[in-house]
This record gives sequence, structure tokens and C-alpha cells, in this order.
Amino acid sequence: MSLQVEKLEHNMAKLTIEVSAEEVEKALQAAYLKQRTNLSVPGFRKGKVPRQMIEKMYGPEVFYDEAANSMIPTAYSAAYDECEEEISSQPKIDIVELEKGKPFIFTAEVALKPEVTLGEYKGLKVDKTSNRVTQKEVDEEISKEAEKNARTIEVTDRAVADKDEVTLDFEGSVDGVPFEGGKGEDYPLTIGSGAFIPGFEEQLIGAEIDKELEVKVTFPEEYQAEELAGKEAVFKCTVHSIKAKELPEIDDEFASEVSEFDTLEDYRADIKKQIKERKDTENKNKKEDQAVNAAIENASMDIPEPMIDTQARQLADDFAQRIQQQGLTLEQYFQFTGLTAEKMMEELRPQAVKRIQTRLVLEAVAKAENIEVSDERIDEELAKMAEAYKMEVEKLKEFMGENEKQQMKDDIAVQEAVTLLVDNAVEA
Repeated sequence: MSLQVEKLEHNMAKLTIEVSAEEVEKALQAAYLKQRTNLSVPGFRKGKVPRQMIEKMYGPEVFYDEAANSMIPTAYSAAYDECEEEISSQPKIDIVELEKGKPFIFTAEVALKPEVTLGEYKGLKVDKTSNRVTQKEVDEEISKEAEKNARTIEVTDRAVADKDEVTLDFEGSVDGVPFEGGKGEDYPLTIGSGAFIPGFEEQLIGAEIDKELEVKVTFPEEYQAEELAGKEAVFKCTVHSIKAKELPEIDDEFASEVSEFDTLEDYRADIKKQIKERKDTENKNKKEDQAVNAAIENASMDIPEPMIDTQARQLADDFAQRIQQQGLTLEQYFQFTGLTAEKMMEELRPQAVKRIQTRLVLEAVAKAENIEVSDERIDEELAKMAEAYKMEVEKLKEFMGENEKQQMKDDIAVQEAVTLLVDNAVEA
């Protein structure tokens, strides 16, 4: 195999790859052995026809496609390893010459990793943040926990109130004519949930058990049933039961039941600590995003289109794997959402561009700042991973080759570049 590299515009390159005539002959013979049982020649049993006879009848081109398909992956892989440029996309293959007795020549057009020209990346402006926790925020968290621990009680001595859980019968009509799907019996509904047409649930407030009332609503203009869109409707409703949540008393006993603390005071202090830690994390992420975005804005790079396409396909593959874990195929997802593969790729492009820009800029910052990751640092990270996965460190190392180790070093260097941007940023 021989390789020639021609650089093109916009960080593209054309690799011209030549496979020797000897390798071509081996591939043609392998193609013959694979296909001979499918080819018939009068006077010969299937699978017993000599190659020369087949090539005489059908032409030597009969085996070219199979031979090319077997040679291209191996030859391109060897060219990829030999190429000194950093390739960042799938190849676009074009066959130049394939003929019996001659070398096989094909080209692979690929994107190259673009160079980044950094602008200012120190002293970048980020928003000033605060991790102060108010008493109201603590009270809201405790109220949420109280809601989780509320018990449901049957109500018989009052009318329907907001947030009640009711069961009701209803029948809707437009201009006095009942419509399909407008009737329900013993239907469970939480008042204020927004499960029904806007205005419906609010009119049930004040309804008394087993007393019929009329609810008048107007269907939204964009309602899913076109025949009802924008129409006024009247629902005859009868509430049969009312249930309400009874919240627990917020005291020491409540604190001991929902937490590891014996007193409400200690529980509140822990809630405050958790909120502060959450804000610290949110603030850290916000500053990182702002600093990285500013560094990208100040940098320049020419990202080739195939590199963006490759990244978008990776994002699509990642999404497909996530929904498969939920028991859904990508085809089913397209059916449910009306999305197409082409539309998905189009929607993923901005995210793909952002991901590429982020990585390239942070790698450039790491290089400019001579950020290097030692083997000792890698050992520390592996120890953390081993502890998380409950594995022995040495066992984990067995799964890591030099490529994986280098990838880990690159990832850590990129994260340290993020830290450098934030540490040198200015709050405004």
C-alpha cells in the first residue's frame, strides 16, 4: 500500500491510496471463491466453474465490486495509521482504477482537524454569582418533603377546593349535541393539575358532592380534534367523591421521620447546606459555560463540513442508545414525533458545531499553557474509578491500552483548561 496526501481548502484532504497488483489478484481470487456457487455456466456444476471461464463469459469485472469492498477497509485503515495529518471525519471513497493485473487506486476525501487561533482567554467576564440561601428557600424544600409525606383523607363536610382529588361524571356537548370523547364516569382528577381544558377545573371549585353543575369552556384554537377547535362546550358534571392531602405537622417528629436528624433545627441546617452545595455546583457550571463561550467567541477556526456531519451522527447514535435503554427504537421515536432522520441531523448540527468548537479551543488553551497530565495523575483517576466501580485498580488497567490512556490524559488536560479559564475570569 502506498499513500499520497493532497491538502484541499477548508481543512480537507484527499488521500490517494494504491494497493499492489499482487494484493488485487488475491482479492479477486477471494471474490471468486466466495461467489462461484452463485454463478452458473452451461456444462459445469455450480461451484465447479473455473474462474477463467467465468471471467470469459461475464468479464473480469464480475468480481471487481466484491474485491474492492474487501480491499478498501484494510487499505484505508493502513493509510489512516500512516497519514501524519489528524483525520476527523469518515472518508468519502472514490475508485480511480481497478483492473485485473494492475494496482488498485482509490481516493478518500477526509476532513482534517483544524488549527485554532486563540484570542483572549484570560480575564474573560462572567456573571457574579451568590450561594446565599434564604429562609424562604429552606421552607420551600421542607414543604416539598411534607407534600411527599402527606396522607390522603376522604372529605365529606365541604365543597371542592383547589388541589383536591375528585372523582366525577361528566358529559360534554356543543350546541346541545354530545361529542365523541366528551363523556367520562368516575373519572379521577386533581384540581389545578391542568389535565383538562383551560377553565374546566377552576369551575369545579365549590362543587358539592352528588350535585350536578354545568361547566362552560371554549376549546383552544389549536385543539387536537379539529372539529372542536375554537368551539364553546357545556359539560354537565357531578362530583362523587373528594379527597384532600393532610400535611404532617412540621416539628421535631416530622424531622426525625424524613431525615437522619432528631430535631427540626438540625434538619433545617442540613437542608440549608444541601441548597448551598447545589448553588455552588450550579454557579460553577454557569461560570464554566460563560468562560468557555467567551473563549470560543474570541477564537477563530475553519471547521470542515464533514467533521460537523460526523459529530452530528455521533450525537444521533448516542440519542438512539439512550432511547433504546427505555425500550424504544429510533424508528418508533420518529413515528411518534413525526421527525425524520434528515430533520434530526439538521437539528443536531448547532450542537455538533458547539461541541467541536469547545473541544478545539480547550485543547488549544491546554497547549498554549503547556498543561500536561502525568502518569501519577492518571493513576489517581484510575484509583477513583476503581473505587466507584468496586474493582481492583490493576484489573481496570488491564482494560486500558495506550490509546485509552492518552485519551484520558487529553480529557483531563481539557478540564484543567476549563479551570484555568474560570480561575482567570473576572466577575462583572
